[in-house]
Amino acid sequence: MKKKLLLTGIVFLLMVLLFVGMFKVTKLRTFQLFGGLTYQVETENKVIALTFDDGPTKNVDQILPLLNKYKAKGTFFLIGNDIEKHPEEAKKLVEAGHQIGNHTYSHQRMVLKSPFIIKEEIEKTDKLIRKYGYKSEIDFRPPYGKKLVGLPYYLYKHKRETIMWSLEPDTYFTSTDEKVNYVVENIKPGSIILLHPMYDQTGGEIQAIEGILRELTEEGYKFVTVDELQEL
Repeated sequence: MKKKLLLTGIVFLLMVLLFVGMFKVTKLRTFQLFGGLTYQVETENKVIALTFDDGPTKNVDQILPLLNKYKAKGTFFLIGNDIEKHPEEAKKLVEAGHQIGNHTYSHQRMVLKSPFIIKEEIEKTDKLIRKYGYKSEIDFRPPYGKKLVGLPYYLYKHKRETIMWSLEPDTYFTSTDEKVNYVVENIKPGSIILLHPMYDQTGGEIQAIEGILRELTEEGYKFVTVDELQEL
C-alpha cells in the first residue's frame, strides 16, 4: 500500500513539474519548440522596429501622423475580427507603406488549440490582410506571446517565422514618462519594441509613442519595419 501511494505521489509530482515546464515554455520570448523566432536583431546600425499589436481601430488616425512626422515605418500585427470592423483603417495602414502582420482572427491564446482552430485563425486573417491590399510576406505574432507545440509547428510547416519583441513598456509601466524612460534606458540597435495603442481611450499610449519617437530620433535611431530589420 505504501509503495502504491509513493508511486502515485511521484507520478503526481512529475505531472506538476511537466505542467509548470510547459507553462514556462509558452511564455518564452526567445525560444520555441519549432521553426524560426525573432525577438531582436544583432546589428551595429542604429535601427529599431516599432511594433503595434491589435486593431486596427480609429486610433490609426492618430498613430499614422506621428509615424509620418518622424519618417518612421511601423509593423502592425492586426486582428482579423478588428479588420472586419475597421476596414478603412486597415487600408490606411497598407497605403501608408507600413508592414502588416497577423495576430490571429479572434486573439485567443494559441495554446492547446486544435490544428483546425490554429489554421482557421491564421488563414482567415491572412485573407483579410490580402483583401485590403497588402502584398508582402505576412509575419505572425501570437496573442499574448503564447505558444507551445501546435502553433509553432503550423508556422514551421508553412515556412513562417514567429515575431516576438525585446522591449515591452506596457507590461511594466502605466505612466507615459515611465514607458518612455524604460525604452530610452534599455534600447540598443536591433531592438523590437511592443506597443498597444489601438484600444487606448486616454491618449496616454499615443503620447508614449510620440515620446519614444522623439527621444530615440534625437539619439540618432531610425525606425524601420521588422522585415527591414531582419534584412540586416
